[in-house]
Amino acid sequence: MHVRATLSLIQEPPMSTPVPVSKTRSFSTVFLIEMWERFGFYGMQALIVYYMVQRLGFPDNKANLTWSAATALIYVAPAIGGWVGDKILGTRHTMLLGASVLTLGYALMSMPGENVWFLYCSLGVVVVGNGLFKPNAGNLVRKIYEGDDKKIDSAFTIYYMAVNLGSTISMLLTPKIKDYVNLHYSNGYGWHAAFAVCCVGLLVGLGLYLVMRHTLNHLGSEPDARPMDMGKLAGVLTAGILAVFASAYVLGNEQLAEIFVILAGITVLGIFIYLIIKSQRNERSGLMAALILTVQTVFFFIFYQQMSTSLALFALRNVDWNQYLFGLHLWTWSPGQYQALNPIWIFLLSPVLAWIYAAAGKRDKDLSIAAKFALGFGMVILGFFIYGVAGRFAIDGKTSSWVMIWGYGFYSLGELLVSGLGLAMIARYVPERMGGYMMGAYFVAVGISMYLGGVVANIASVPRDITNPLQTLPIYTNLFNKLGYAAIACTVIALAVLPWMRKLNANHHAASSGERT
Repeated sequence: MHVRATLSLIQEPPMSTPVPVSKTRSFSTVFLIEMWERFGFYGMQALIVYYMVQRLGFPDNKANLTWSAATALIYVAPAIGGWVGDKILGTRHTMLLGASVLTLGYALMSMPGENVWFLYCSLGVVVVGNGLFKPNAGNLVRKIYEGDDKKIDSAFTIYYMAVNLGSTISMLLTPKIKDYVNLHYSNGYGWHAAFAVCCVGLLVGLGLYLVMRHTLNHLGSEPDARPMDMGKLAGVLTAGILAVFASAYVLGNEQLAEIFVILAGITVLGIFIYLIIKSQRNERSGLMAALILTVQTVFFFIFYQQMSTSLALFALRNVDWNQYLFGLHLWTWSPGQYQALNPIWIFLLSPVLAWIYAAAGKRDKDLSIAAKFALGFGMVILGFFIYGVAGRFAIDGKTSSWVMIWGYGFYSLGELLVSGLGLAMIARYVPERMGGYMMGAYFVAVGISMYLGGVVANIASVPRDITNPLQTLPIYTNLFNKLGYAAIACTVIALAVLPWMRKLNANHHAASSGERT
């Protein structure tokens, strides 16, 4: 029954003759399904490392690397999903298929049990679903605002807010559900009840899309213009099943995961260079600019991955969960909820930045994406040094929740300036005919940095025999200070390449203007 319903949803009408649908309505449809997809993903992310450490008994280093390998695969998979959307099933069809597969992945995680390989296979389903969904949802936003450079930064910033609206709700909700069910029912079932909520989020997103999908009928790639080819769909599903088991095998073998990440990095860099060499002369400046910014993004996401690894375990062991204001107790956090500070800050800051971008664009005074990247790294410096001085505000090894709040504030502003514009960077600098692949290549780069982030997090891996907060606190603050210094180095490099980026951007703009003329 579920398969029949899924196929019915995917079997959309082919792309029709353009109808007078506003860009805002089309954007709202993608915004909503993206919001609920991210609800599911981040609700799971808030708990997954805790689940491995507290429920499955993983040591810190194994939990960090397992989750980092999973996130690497989750971000690498869109390189293939973008191609499937462009060439095989169509952008809209593939996005819907991905959302349906993700629903299945979270449903599997909601099944009670402690079998490690079942967890790996469930994460493998999430890997495949995300690979099909993520690049094609972003590519639809690109198609909605194609050619409108002044609006595209603003559109992708608001789109990024969809990610954070969904994740805010789920990161606040799933840890509380886990705690409540474990306390009042059977200890252990709370984890799976929380994962079930992630599945429900995807079902809501699919339902909303079913109602609003007519607003996207005029958009998509060439295969969207034809009825669904059931033979091709069967082929993609068969390949997806094989990819699930391959992903599970990678997650269970650390050395294989390392080899996979290295090969992925070499492959993406090689193809980037190949495309630059083989591209038309008027396309090279844009592709070179995209390559430089993608490399900077790799370094940024090493910092980002700390949120679900070292910072999550720091919140578990060395943060006072009681929230005070002027001595008045406000509430008590669940440690997983601290990750919600990231989307809360981004949700608050996104419309402000979008307005600034739009206003500056009207006056032709907007900062370049490269300058925003450099400023973003500067914000990361402040965020990690705030975490690094946590020991000065600690009592018996427990630091104030305000350290987490303000650290996440600066870090999240940096994320908006870097990660929030990553998709806009691809949309602006990459030729349309390469859009699906390059969107996927961008996510491969992010995936590589996710795994490297897990390696970095293991600098603060706490041995099992150390449980005293006074002993664990300096382990974490030492790592956070090192990350602050690393962010300084990234900022200096980003500033150093600004003149080159200005030249590449000017050449790209001149070439694009010539094409339109």
